Amino acid sequence: MEDKEKEDMKAMSEERWQGAIVNLTEMTSNLESLQKLLLKKAVFVDEDTYAKASLTSEQARTIKVLEQRVETLERELDAAISAAARARAEKRQAEVGQKAAELRAQEVTKELENTTKVFQLHMEELRAKQEEIAKRDNDIKLLEAIIQTLGGRESHSSSG
Repeated sequence: MEDKEKEDMKAMSEERWQGAIVNLTEMTSNLESLQKLLLKKAVFVDEDTYAKASLTSEQARTIKVLEQRVETLERELDAAISAAARARAEKRQAEVGQKAAELRAQEVTKELENTTKVFQLHMEELRAKQEEIAKRDNDIKLLEAIIQTLGGRESHSSSG
């Protein structure tokens, strides 16, 4: 039984090695194809040309980053302009509301003043009527006293 397990493991190991060898062969073939392609398409330049090309490439990347930043800032500026326009519109609306409230307050104040004047007139009228009633009340009391006095004399005159 032990021998059978050793043989199975050996067979599996050989299969793995064969798979690895096939993979290496394919990789070698791919590398050779890549090398041929590079030799056909590659451009060899001196160090100055490479340095200039690198600098140009770096500048192009920097320009791209700066363009993106400009676009971002433009969007932020547009958003800020829109927000400012909304704020101005809201401010105008608030000012209109405030003016309307002030006009309403003035109307209410005039109404209160008019009501106060009317109330004062009514109070003066009530005082005048109260004075008139008090005067008539006094007149009535005086007349009652006169009547009682005269009535008392008649009683005394009739009985005597």
